[in-house]
Amino acid sequence: MSGLASSPRHPAAGALERALAEARLLVLDVDGTLTDGRVAYLGDEELCTFDVHDGQGLVWLREAGLELAWISGRGSRAVERRARELGVRELHLRVGDKARVLAELQTRLDLAPAHTVAMGDDLADVALLARAALLVAPANARPEVRARAGLVTSAAGGAGAVRELAERLLAARGLWQARLERLARREAPGAAE
Repeated sequence: MSGLASSPRHPAAGALERALAEARLLVLDVDGTLTDGRVAYLGDEELCTFDVHDGQGLVWLREAGLELAWISGRGSRAVERRARELGVRELHLRVGDKARVLAELQTRLDLAPAHTVAMGDDLADVALLARAALLVAPANARPEVRARAGLVTSAAGGAGAVRELAERLLAARGLWQARLERLARREAPGAAE
């Protein structure tokens, strides 16, 4: 964010923290955001790799009360399985118009764009900005996406970018330090198991 002028696409620090703190819905692209964007096949089956740190961050966000949605132009059984494992109830695959799907989701959940944060890496994800208070891009997102994002993570898609965003969301809500303190108490010598 350093060097970015304050604008609707590049919010000032206070507006960025406010968008993170007020988020009630986190919308994620899959390929290139939750994964590294590569596609591999084993026979007819598509293989996907996901970062476990990203997954833990999503579990923490869900526990903190955020709605999680994955909206992807592609889809596979591996993505469906990972969403189930993480408790993602809003899984929208093989989507052509991501902004339309997000608008329908917001209507159904009664959530305004002002309470939505979206993350994506490719040109189709820029459309989410029209329906979100903040667009976040992984470090390896397309240059056009990074230029429009209000926040660019230091980590790449599929390599901790979602975890980085999850920690920022929790910190903006005042929940990150408390989580760290709980973990430290559990790990302290003599702590009850």
